[in-house]
Amino acid sequence: MGRRVLIAEFMHETNTFSVQLTGQDAFEAHGVYLGNAIPQAFRGTRTAMGAAFEAAENFGWSLVHPLVTGANPSGRVLDAAFELFAGHILNASASAGVDGVLLHLHGAMATESSDDGEGELLARLRKRLGPDIPIVAVLDLHATLTQLMADSANALISYRTYPHIDQYERSWQGARLLERAMAGEIRPKVAVARRPILYALDGGRTTSPPFKELLRRGDTLEASGEALVVSVQAGFSSADVHDIGPSVAVTANDRGQAQAIAEELMDYAWEQRHFSSISFTPLAEAMARAKAGEGRHDKPLLISDYSDNPGSGAYGDATNLLRAVLDTGLRNVGFHAIRDPQAALAAQAAGVGNRVRLKLGGKVDPSTGGGPLDLDAHVVALTDGHFIAYGPMGGGVWRNYGLSALLRVDDVEIIVITHNGQATDLAQFTSLGVDPARKSTLIVKSMQHFRAAFEPVACEVLEVDTGALSTRNFKTRPYRKVRRPIFPLDDI
Repeated sequence: MGRRVLIAEFMHETNTFSVQLTGQDAFEAHGVYLGNAIPQAFRGTRTAMGAAFEAAENFGWSLVHPLVTGANPSGRVLDAAFELFAGHILNASASAGVDGVLLHLHGAMATESSDDGEGELLARLRKRLGPDIPIVAVLDLHATLTQLMADSANALISYRTYPHIDQYERSWQGARLLERAMAGEIRPKVAVARRPILYALDGGRTTSPPFKELLRRGDTLEASGEALVVSVQAGFSSADVHDIGPSVAVTANDRGQAQAIAEELMDYAWEQRHFSSISFTPLAEAMARAKAGEGRHDKPLLISDYSDNPGSGAYGDATNLLRAVLDTGLRNVGFHAIRDPQAALAAQAAGVGNRVRLKLGGKVDPSTGGGPLDLDAHVVALTDGHFIAYGPMGGGVWRNYGLSALLRVDDVEIIVITHNGQATDLAQFTSLGVDPARKSTLIVKSMQHFRAAFEPVACEVLEVDTGALSTRNFKTRPYRKVRRPIFPLDDI
């Protein structure tokens, strides 16, 4: 009989500066899959769970799969929601008699009562299973990796791409490591190192020199057998927590050796802390370039709203950029998206083909990124927000943005969504009848993940910081819990 392995996914990246707490309803909007619903949804997909099912078939595992869920980045997870979903995993681990555990977590979850949601989950899991059952967790590249996480797991494996298009590959890597650990070939342990850095490594851009070099060194160490896994985390700067910042996690049989490797790699990260490839275009200049380029290219100019990125917990309803687009009189524009459930309902009430007067966006916190816009819009399309995402980050699974509307104001087509989410897949436009490749200008709310699907259809990419919740200006954020002194808040 094959080994019994628990697989599960429980993901949230918590922006502790957000006023929007994250409850059970936020996870349900994204999707909560329990028990027998999981194989049907994820088997055969290029996702972390898809890889786990393939590995189980390859290694002859018998699977226990209690939970797959996640919520769009937002404020702290309510304790009740954490206990509910963590309980599914913990109860299954206790009742199933498992030989190993393979989890897909984010690594930057904070709850009402804990700044380290994943550490809390892994510590409870370790207590239930005892010291000998191997636990492997696949994490986001932007994990805030803590000592509790390292002490509670046998291996921590982070993504190596940003945009994150290797969840499937990293989960296969975790599965192979877990199989070796269960067979007794290895007894892995995790060491973690960090420095007094809040933000560095180019925010996790894996093609820029510092991160690329660390990945190269990690590959060399893994190939030589000095380490089983070398994982580099950029950390998540929108969380006011003690362990904020970049880290290196090294998995090896010898923790002392792993610690020495991790410290040496973090020394390099410290040396490179000033490097940045990000260059923001002033909003007025971006509008002027968009206007000047109308009709001159066979691909659209792509403008990303860096600071209102829902993927970092921003509200997705900031209006400064949309206001500039309308004031400039840009033509043939596709805009994704304004998250505004009230506006979506107003569009639905008006009906397709009719006009609607509404206040759009800027309702969560008008002081961050702009207040509501008074618009007279034409309702072009309405959908329930469900579609399959087949792009590089889509994996072939369903997404749900809730009631969604396509509004046209002048020659600007604005997508309005109910459930927040950044632009990462072309189907976010095409599901509402918009061909993004035919636009003169495309606007997306995203820091970096948009590039996987959208950069190939664009002639050029401009990034703007509109002053929304995820602004790059760290010194405007009310950090209270981060360890001090820390770069770049302090002179070190």
